[in-house]
Amino acid sequence: MGLDSSSRWRLIRRFRARGFREDTDRPLSVNLRAAEAKDCYAICEIYNFYIQNSVVTFDEQAMELGQWQDKLEYLQKLKLPFIVASSDRGEILGFAYVAPWRQKSAYRSTVEDTIYLRPASTGKRIGTKLLEALLIEAKAAGVKEVVAVISDSGADSSVKLHEQCGFKNQGHLAKVGFKFDRWLGTILMQKSL
Repeated sequence: MGLDSSSRWRLIRRFRARGFREDTDRPLSVNLRAAEAKDCYAICEIYNFYIQNSVVTFDEQAMELGQWQDKLEYLQKLKLPFIVASSDRGEILGFAYVAPWRQKSAYRSTVEDTIYLRPASTGKRIGTKLLEALLIEAKAAGVKEVVAVISDSGADSSVKLHEQCGFKNQGHLAKVGFKFDRWLGTILMQKSL
């Protein structure tokens, strides 16, 4: 996930207007743990915000709670990591997971990562903590290659995050998605574990 500065602040203001605020009088304490069924509502809320307000995801229809519950169960069955970052008050600040890259069996050791934060939680290294932990857990699960598919519009911070975690740019696919009346491409990045 990543947005240019003006877009990020626009999203943060909109998110805060909906009642999502942080206690800025004290340092933010972040806990990382495996996602649980009870987290799916917050995960759905975070992701749907980006569906409706950005091009960092190519999904166009809001996801339902049951879809996230099914995804969590599926990834747990595959023994692939799905983690959340939470505040010391228990608020979900972001999430990250890996899922199979493709369905063909030869891809069995390759996954695609996904990472999203509440807009008010960006710029605080929470994404870095999530991605670093995700990569450690993915390696422990037997993953050999991690692929990141990142929007080529408004996702500079996601590209930077992945570069900082050792991902290499493997290419660009132009005009493969169409959302909000414009063509979008993807940047492909990869890391060997």
